[in-house]
Amino acid sequence: MTESTGGIYLDHHATTPVDPRVAEAVMRHMVEEFGNANSVDHVHGERAAAAIEAATDAVADLLSADPADVRFTSGSTHAIELAFSHALGTAEGSPLRVALSRVEHPAVIDMARRAERLGMATLRWIDVAPDASIDLNRIEGLLPEIDLLCLMAANNEVGTIYPVAKAYELAAAAGVAMLVDATQGVGRVPLDLSETPFDYFVFSGHKIHAPKGVGALISSVYRAENNYGLSGSHAATPNVPGIVGLGIACRLMSEEGAAEEQRLRGLSALMRAELRAAVPDLVLNGSDPRLAGNVHISAPGAPNDLVVARLRNEVAISTGAACMSGAQGASHVLQAMGLPQDVQESALRIGLGRHTTREDVLHAAQRIASAIASVRTSLERHNA
Repeated sequence: MTESTGGIYLDHHATTPVDPRVAEAVMRHMVEEFGNANSVDHVHGERAAAAIEAATDAVADLLSADPADVRFTSGSTHAIELAFSHALGTAEGSPLRVALSRVEHPAVIDMARRAERLGMATLRWIDVAPDASIDLNRIEGLLPEIDLLCLMAANNEVGTIYPVAKAYELAAAAGVAMLVDATQGVGRVPLDLSETPFDYFVFSGHKIHAPKGVGALISSVYRAENNYGLSGSHAATPNVPGIVGLGIACRLMSEEGAAEEQRLRGLSALMRAELRAAVPDLVLNGSDPRLAGNVHISAPGAPNDLVVARLRNEVAISTGAACMSGAQGASHVLQAMGLPQDVQESALRIGLGRHTTREDVLHAAQRIASAIASVRTSLERHNA
């Protein structure tokens, strides 16, 4: 059972614990194989450079990508910034015409809006249905009017998986570039870049049991002088331990990801069944296909901040909303879905992961249901 001093951890969409096999490799390249990959005058640097090359191959293998297209970054946000900067800088017309879904991660939305404020981009928004699904016909209709399409592989809140391969086919036929934020989807959603060579493809290591602070941009249109430095005459010192960790994490996903997803799908079904049996009027948000480890629910009449407060140190889940000093703002994803207010205010995001067990699910479901019941009872007494 994965319970610790912080309780059962079920917030794997936020971050994942580093896999011990990844941690071992990271530590070795911090303490033993500590060379600077830019220092090739001796074996320490050569070994570091070779380790980065191996990690590059592992990333490329997971996604059937060209290793030459892999560029390591500090994470998805950094990769998104590089992708947008390249798209803005190479646009034939100005401003860049961008279309993006209303449920994209804030890193994409913020970058797009920043470009819009600077007069460098115009934005077209792609609406989603109440189940968070997207109509490909809407995307196809926008293509004659845009230069760049942004569509995430899978939603970080409700877990909905999006048809990025089909969208790419439409975009490529129209001569439109495409940016795919695959932060939640890598290793979990079928993604073959040899068949769908997205112009910009980004992901982050800490979502797949690698360390925080490392990610990748995979792009044939953005090939830098090397895979780990900045463009220009000077290559920045690469984060060798982080890059090695990302490579190991990708290799593990290649070898074990399919079986892991099948196991998580069964555990998620169990979680939903347990909660439905214990919580009256439970609402399941999002749509299938969805991420195997995702369970996104609402319990109207039980505000999510109060439920999460009761679960503190017992079960780690999230509200999926922006919380600031006790004041809660609605999730932009749930707002875009147009869900009723009581459904938005009671939304809970549960993310199962590699080390989640059946026992974890049963214990957590009981505790979540108990917390919801406690909140509802308290509010009913208060309002009586």
